[in-house]
Amino acid sequence: MTRLNEAPPEEALAALLACCGSARWAERVAAHRPYPDTAALLAAADEAAYDLAPGDVAEALADEYPAGPHPEAPHGPHVLMALAAAQDAYEEKFGHTFVICLDGYRPDEQLDQILSDIRLRLAHEPDHEREVAAEQLRGVARGRLRQLAAGRAEPYPPPGGLSGAPEPAGAVAPVTPVNHAESDR
Repeated sequence: MTRLNEAPPEEALAALLACCGSARWAERVAAHRPYPDTAALLAAADEAAYDLAPGDVAEALADEYPAGPHPEAPHGPHVLMALAAAQDAYEEKFGHTFVICLDGYRPDEQLDQILSDIRLRLAHEPDHEREVAAEQLRGVARGRLRQLAAGRAEPYPPPGGLSGAPEPAGAVAPVTPVNHAESDR
């Protein structure tokens, strides 16, 4: 917590943007520093998240990357292809990356939860899904903020890397599509 509280404004903003890609959210959370504890940080983050306009939520969703199985979760190339196809269908329908908060799920449960949630949420109407995605985004940001407050760095950075970014909620790694022609040799 000390690192976030004492960081220069531009560093604090960068760290917060790695938690949630909305500039408005990050600026509001950064403006209320210093925080006495993690609970106060999370309360401020929730307040800022609930005040986001649809464009701010869209900005944050555009900054997310697809959830994949935890590195310790059992999975094969066919499962990864199914996951990539489901994520593509979701993105095609809703125009943004599928976001899910996996806090509270064991690594071996995460892949099933991701696939189950994608199937369920593909049936949503766009307006309803925007609400669900915003709520999931808040959960992901809270998990990342807890990591940031605890001083833990991210072991699985998103594509392009975000130095000093907190670990994604559930420690998921980005999905890497598998080329069956090469993997079946």
